Amino acid sequence: MAAFAARAPGLPIAVGYSGGADSTALLLACAQRWPGQVHAWHVHHGLQAAADAFEVHCRSVCARWDVPLAVAHVDARAQPGESPEAAARQHRHKAFDLLAQAQPALAAIQSVALAQHADDQVETLLLALSRGSGLPGLAAMPAQWRRGALHYYRPLLAVPGAALRHWLRQHGEAWIEDPSNADVRYTRNRIRSQLAPALAAVFPTYRATFARSAQHAAQAQQVLDEVAAADLAACGLPPRLADLQALTPARQGNALRHWLAHAHASVPSAAQLAELQSQIAACRTRGHAIRLKVGRGFVVREGGALNWLPASEPSQSSG
Repeated sequence: MAAFAARAPGLPIAVGYSGGADSTALLLACAQRWPGQVHAWHVHHGLQAAADAFEVHCRSVCARWDVPLAVAHVDARAQPGESPEAAARQHRHKAFDLLAQAQPALAAIQSVALAQHADDQVETLLLALSRGSGLPGLAAMPAQWRRGALHYYRPLLAVPGAALRHWLRQHGEAWIEDPSNADVRYTRNRIRSQLAPALAAVFPTYRATFARSAQHAAQAQQVLDEVAAADLAACGLPPRLADLQALTPARQGNALRHWLAHAHASVPSAAQLAELQSQIAACRTRGHAIRLKVGRGFVVREGGALNWLPASEPSQSSG
């Protein structure tokens, strides 16, 4: 908490509070550090019968600690082809945006603290490795970032989950256990229950060393983002085909990923990016059309440039 306070997060601060051990520890630590400046945000995902009991527990704890609690009810069921974890994360982000907008102007939240810890970071990195992810995935979860008007922080990324539970026991605080955390149908839970103990037996300091690798990946990705921004500034927005063709394949791919992610919130798969680059290389005549599915839309050729259109929008003439 001293290291977190040294970052001088803007106050008042909201803590994402599920009622579990991790968020309970973070909420209590923040309330002790900044009395009267801490709010709790609870997202009722509606995914299991115990969700109502979670909310009741959170209301009781916040009343005892004199911490204001705001609750957002969402339907976080995953769409076909979407992972339950990704769906819950997206709905949580939207819920936090709505909770921030609902704050009175005089008590406007400046920062949001989330309780992911060292074990969560390791699980995220291992999941990325299992999927063959590039640097964005290997960078795992960032320690801080900005979303709209809010600064987000994860101050516990260097703290093992067991240490948080030990700290809560020392303070005589209880928490709730989410039944879904024991469901081994989820890969993250299998990593936690089966792989993590094996890693600890062979590499006792794996949490710290894996965290360093994630930090190195994040730094390398920052450099690639800067290169991509410079290349896109030269190629224009939307990017011109002739300028993209002048880039090396590696820089072209980097620029295309950056453009799609930052301008259109779409992340191409490795196969989609390879096909797009192949079509760009072959696009030497005015009549060569490009229309490639990426995310929830299509990358299309419009004149001498590329554009991305949502699936519902028809593309313009490529002439």
